[in-house]
Amino acid sequence: MEVVHYSVLKDEVLSYLKPSGAGELYIDCTTGEGGHSEALLSTYSDINLVCLDADKDILKVAEERLKPFKGRVKFCNTWFNHYLANYPTDSKRPDKILFDLGISTYHYEKSGRGFSFRKDEPLSMELGADLVVSAADMVNNYPAERLADIIYNYGEERYSRRIAKALAEAREAGAITTAAQLADIVYHAVPEAYRHGKIHPATRTFQALRIAVNGELERLSEALENALKVLAPGGRIGVITFHSLEDRIVKNFFRDKEKDCICPDSAPRCTCGRNHRMVNIITKKPIVPSDKEIKENAASRSSKLRVAEKVAV
Repeated sequence: MEVVHYSVLKDEVLSYLKPSGAGELYIDCTTGEGGHSEALLSTYSDINLVCLDADKDILKVAEERLKPFKGRVKFCNTWFNHYLANYPTDSKRPDKILFDLGISTYHYEKSGRGFSFRKDEPLSMELGADLVVSAADMVNNYPAERLADIIYNYGEERYSRRIAKALAEAREAGAITTAAQLADIVYHAVPEAYRHGKIHPATRTFQALRIAVNGELERLSEALENALKVLAPGGRIGVITFHSLEDRIVKNFFRDKEKDCICPDSAPRCTCGRNHRMVNIITKKPIVPSDKEIKENAASRSSKLRVAEKVAV
C-alpha cells in the first residue's frame, strides 16, 4: 500500500485530543488515507475510532492502512455532516471529534478528477459520489456573473471577473472539459505580473470551484452544530483548516458557543434562553505548524488547529 499524504499537525492533534479516560470513542470526520487515525490508534491503545470519508476509494486506502487495529475501528463511506446529523441517539456519545479539512494529496495525485491544475484530467472535482454538479458543469453552463461570484467568494480571487469572462468566451469555441484547459484559460486571463507570483494563478479558481462543487462551507457549518450536540460532556472538537474561509467559520462558531448569552448588547434583558456557555475554547490562538514541519512539508504552512471542549452541565 502506497501512502501519498502527509497528515499535518499530527503531534498537536495527539496532544490536544488525548483521552481523559478509558475506552473513549473518537470520530475522524475526514479520514482520507488514515494518517491521523493511525497516529491516534497507535498512541492510545484503549480508544475506539469511527472513520468517515465521502470518497469510497480513499477510504479503502485507510482500511488497508488500519488493518492492524481491527476491532477498534469501523469505517463509514459518508459525508461527515450527514453522519453527525443522523447520529443514533442510543449510541455511545463520542468523546473526541476531529476534522482535517485539507484535501488529500491522493486527490491531487491519484484520483483522476481534475483537482490539480498540473494534470490533464477530466474536470470533476467531486469528493463524493452523490453530487450532481461537477466543476465542468459550472464552467460550461453557469452565467459569467455567477462564475465570478463563486471564484471571488470561495477563492478570494481579485481577478474573478476577468477569469469568468475568459471562461465564458473560451467555452463558445468548445466545452472546457479538463483541468489543464481550465488552468490555461485562467493563466492567460490574469495580468502577466500575476502569473509569476508565489502560487499558480489558477490556485484560487480551482479552490473556489472545488468548494462550490462539494458544498464544503455549508457542510462544515452544519457539521459543527451537530458535532457539538452529539459530543459527550467534557469532550473535545478539533478542527484543522487550510484557508481563511474555513478558519473564520470555525473561529466564529467556537466564539459564539463560548458566550453565556447571545442577545445583542442593546437588548434590555436576555431572551436567547442560553444561560451558560456551551464550550470552553482550549486554543485561544490557533495552533500552527512548527518551522520543522513546514520545512518537511511545505503544504502544511497554511494549516491551523482550533480546539474547543464541551462544557459539562
